[in-house]
Amino acid sequence: MSPRPYRLGQRQVAVDQTRARILAAASALLADPAGVAAFTIDAIARQAGVSRMTVYYQYGSKRGLLEALFDFLAAQGGMDQLASAFRRPDPLEALAEFIATFCRFWASNRLILRRLQALAVLDPEIEQASRARQERRREGLRVLIGRLAERQPLERPDELIDVLHTLTSFQTFDALADQGRGLEQVITLLDRLARAILDLYRR
Repeated sequence: MSPRPYRLGQRQVAVDQTRARILAAASALLADPAGVAAFTIDAIARQAGVSRMTVYYQYGSKRGLLEALFDFLAAQGGMDQLASAFRRPDPLEALAEFIATFCRFWASNRLILRRLQALAVLDPEIEQASRARQERRREGLRVLIGRLAERQPLERPDELIDVLHTLTSFQTFDALADQGRGLEQVITLLDRLARAILDLYRR
């Protein structure tokens, strides 16, 4: 039997381990007391014990690294549970689970996500990666509002989606949690607010 498949398997394991070290290093730097100033490709490479070129080889660009970092944080934050929200037959329950899933995600790496938001203001590549993720959340809300509208007509649905998009953002969660509320308290509050907002847009 040729040893080639075995060697290819070993190579893939090594690649996966390198990518995991790079993502762990990026997360650690964002959580570092030095703050966003420590978050550079050179610093990530040093922290991961690889060369700068290895980071670019694995991810192609800073944008590619950031996309992978968002995926890494999403996996840690339980975003795989989001699919179950869309499987709920009741759209109001689906919206409630959508809100709860994002709140748990925001809470899981709050400091890192806060710093990524700060970096997005200064760095166009981070801003683009962040905006792409925000648009996915908007599209999820569009699906849920579409299902609600099938049951009862809604006024100005696009405006409603914009409002709910703001309500379910990290910035909203962070501001509410900053006032001493626990995770479940924020989830409950946002669910109540979402339901009250929906009532305003029902015909």
